Amino acid sequence: MQLTTLLRDSRALAALAVPLVLTQLAQVALTTTDTVMMGMLGTADLAAGGLAIVIFNQLRTMGVGLLTSIGNGIAAAAAREETARERPDTDPRQGDAEIRTILRAGLAVATLAGLAGAALMLLIGQALTWLGQDADVVERARTMLLALAPGLLPCLWFQAVRQFTVGMRRPQALLRITVVSVAVNAALNWGLIHGTWGLPELGLPGVGVATTLVYFLSFAALYASAKRDPVLGPHLGLNIAGADRAAVVRIVRLGVPIAATYGSEAGFFSVTALMAGSFGSAALAAHTAVNQLVYIVFQVAVGLSHAASVNVSRELALGRTDTALRIKNTALACAGAVMAVVALGYATLPRLVLSPFFDTGGTRDTEAVSIATHLLLVVMVLQFFDCAQNIGVGLLRGLDDTASGFRITLIGYWAVGLPAAWLLGYAAGLHTLGIWLGLLTGLATTAVLLLRRFGASLRARTPTPRTVRTA
Repeated sequence: MQLTTLLRDSRALAALAVPLVLTQLAQVALTTTDTVMMGMLGTADLAAGGLAIVIFNQLRTMGVGLLTSIGNGIAAAAAREETARERPDTDPRQGDAEIRTILRAGLAVATLAGLAGAALMLLIGQALTWLGQDADVVERARTMLLALAPGLLPCLWFQAVRQFTVGMRRPQALLRITVVSVAVNAALNWGLIHGTWGLPELGLPGVGVATTLVYFLSFAALYASAKRDPVLGPHLGLNIAGADRAAVVRIVRLGVPIAATYGSEAGFFSVTALMAGSFGSAALAAHTAVNQLVYIVFQVAVGLSHAASVNVSRELALGRTDTALRIKNTALACAGAVMAVVALGYATLPRLVLSPFFDTGGTRDTEAVSIATHLLLVVMVLQFFDCAQNIGVGLLRGLDDTASGFRITLIGYWAVGLPAAWLLGYAAGLHTLGIWLGLLTGLATTAVLLLRRFGASLRARTPTPRTVRTA
């Protein structure tokens, strides 16, 4: 790809990706704030709260995956509507009706998934004692899960409306709302943990209550903002009981493999968190802190993945497969540049990077800091493959190929990564460092397989050029 073409394509991708990346980073600041404040309570609360957040994120991530195809469907419908407006023989109102149908069905799916996920979260909390975790950590984690569970429903409502705004290429309000939610979450965290400003003193569960309240407020704010938007507002409605059954089935059919793919990755990290916990609270605390750093950087890949996915859907709807292939190269180049800068920070300033989570200058967290510092060396390489595999999943989603992503993640995470984590962590005696080397192995395998699949699928869709014969 020529440099001028790369720069031009990067600007086009950034127009949608940058608001999404900033929104993702602002959103992850919610869990980062939670993690930092749990660390202030002590290592035991950080370990317990981190375990609860891992479980919540596992179910939230699968719910988000179930809804992600909404954005692709709406992007394709909007592209068809745009084309119809330019042709006098077509009715653009059909595109309007299709967009409303997809959104209403998406909100219905979000409701069902939120209720089921909240119930499952509580059941998992009861099963933690069977998974080799410290009894005190389990008891604290259960109270946190009880506070977090109600927040899953508004969280998924928010995601459904978010996918709608992204598909319509109008995600700007997302950033403003999410930034405000970070400040509100921090204030509620402090107030509910310590009982200030007239709020009850809840300790660790106060973090979960604050998160749940923030999800409700964020959904209400995003819905109100979209309702006022002249382009988005006419399509919005809360009559989910009237959702079109065929549209619901289509979202579920496309969404289940995506949810399984996201769940496969999140489950991979969740299992490794349990493995790290078997080496003690210091190892689990170090794992939690470093995992949060990876999660923060991962949001760059999520934003690029969503933008690339929506743009691929749009370009294929317009019949431009060559542009769809360039989108892959552009997204990977942008992700690689960001990961290189982050890796430099990990290599040169590890204690500064870890200081929000631990007392790096004292003796209380010495063991956890030592473990986390070594893990950062692995993360420097791991994050390149983590970004590449997420972009690969998004690109395949743009082709409506959601099943391949799930099959590939099963191979990469579970057939390669998890056995490698066990062998290096337990058999080779590398403990938490070995677990993260296993994570690296699984993510690298997954990234390579996903990107190869996208290239092969796109080439199969590209028309073979006809040979022009001259007399």
